[in-house]
Amino acid sequence: MTVQRLKDRIALITGASRGIGRAVALRFAQEGAQVLLLARNRKALERVDDAIRAVGGKASIIPLELSDGKSIDALGPTLYERFGKLDILVGNAAILGRLSPLTHIPSEHWERVFAVNVTANWRLIRTLDPLLRRSDAGRVIFVTSSVARTDRAYWAPYSVSKAALEALAKTYANETSDSAIKVNLIDPGATATRMRAEAYPGEDQTTLPTPEHVAESFVTLAMTSWTETGQLVEA
Repeated sequence: MTVQRLKDRIALITGASRGIGRAVALRFAQEGAQVLLLARNRKALERVDDAIRAVGGKASIIPLELSDGKSIDALGPTLYERFGKLDILVGNAAILGRLSPLTHIPSEHWERVFAVNVTANWRLIRTLDPLLRRSDAGRVIFVTSSVARTDRAYWAPYSVSKAALEALAKTYANETSDSAIKVNLIDPGATATRMRAEAYPGEDQTTLPTPEHVAESFVTLAMTSWTETGQLVEA
């Protein structure tokens, strides 16, 4: 019998309705985790829930808009009442924003990208930290991108927000270094996702790794045996 490496772990995954989030949710469920699926599209979440149950996994859906700070703030108390703890948080959800010169970016576009890519993750840390501390091995994984470190022209909202996310994650790693919580970042690289197609509309996605291909790296970082913190791992 294959050993389930995440058996009975409770895992919350944002952006779980498609792409990398969906693939990670399915893989975690196959590894025995009880998966909490968070995204804004209820119907898409229900399809992922169906797929997980079809392979014998356990899941719950959480339809939530990540720009809604009050809803995020209420998430921790709600999950505490139901589960009492959280073992794994995967902060995967993000939006690309407009690719254009800095001087041409409307303020509302900039603010929207930061609300989802940075502020939502800070709020998730704040509301879920008490639950992660109740786990014997809390694991937090944030999804980043190489553009956070390359200062690519015309990518400012996304690249600057990912740079901020990396600083946020490493700060949290340092603040939890004396606890059982391990906080790390993962860079999936070029992956066949809808966001990638939006950024590179002429690219042949059949030449790229699939979200399912990179899911194994998330399992590794989520395991109780993973002891590093504050690291950036390339899938």
